[in-house]
Amino acid sequence: MESIRFRRGSLRRLTGGAGFTLVELMVVLAIITIITLTALVSQSSFNKTLVLANTAYDVALVLRSAQTYGLGSRAIASTANAGYGLRFQNGATFTLFADSYPGPSAANCHSLPDGGASAPDARPGNCVYDASQNERVKDYTLGNGIVINNLCAYNGSWSCSLSSLDVVFARPNADTFMSTNGLYSAAISKACLTVFSPQGGSRYVSVAASGQIIANASSCP
Repeated sequence: MESIRFRRGSLRRLTGGAGFTLVELMVVLAIITIITLTALVSQSSFNKTLVLANTAYDVALVLRSAQTYGLGSRAIASTANAGYGLRFQNGATFTLFADSYPGPSAANCHSLPDGGASAPDARPGNCVYDASQNERVKDYTLGNGIVINNLCAYNGSWSCSLSSLDVVFARPNADTFMSTNGLYSAAISKACLTVFSPQGGSRYVSVAASGQIIANASSCP
C-alpha cells in the first residue's frame, strides 16, 4: 500500500487558516447585536407612531358620530331636537353630551323657528356642555398615556391654550356650533386640538364650521 506523505508544515498551515480568531468572532457578535437593537428600536418607534395616529383617528371618529347623532336628532329622554356635541379639555378624557339645556330661546345659539319656542322644530341648548344638567352621554378616555394638550379656535385670529372647547352639531343645519371656555361664538370658523404622546410625537384633529372634520391635520393651528 502506498503511504501518504505530508510535507513538513503543510498540515499546520491548513488547520491554522480555517477558523475564526477571537477578535473576528467578537466583531461579528457586535455587528449582530447592533443590527438587532436597531431593528427593535425602529419597530418600537413605528408602533408608537401607529398608536398615536390611530388615537387621532378615533377622536375624529367620535366627532363624526356626534355629528351623525346631532343631524339625526337622536332622542334623549323627553327632549326633542337636541343637538349633540363633544366637550374637550386638556387631559385624557373628553365627553359626548346632548345639548338639551336650556329650553328653546331666542337668546340661545340656535335661532327660533317662525312658530317660536313652542314650535315642533324649536331646538333647545346653548351649545355649551352643562355638567350639572345631566347632559353627559358618555366619557371617552385615551389610552397609552396619550392626552389632548392644546385647544385652539379661529375667530378672525387664532386663540390657543383654551381651557375648554365645545363642538356641537344640530339639525337641520350641517354647520358646526363651537364654544370656547364656556362661551358660544358664532364667529368661530374652525377649531383644532393636539393629540400628544409623552413618548414623543403629536397628531392634530381639526373641525370647521362647515362640518368638515380632518383626522390628520398638518398642524394646530
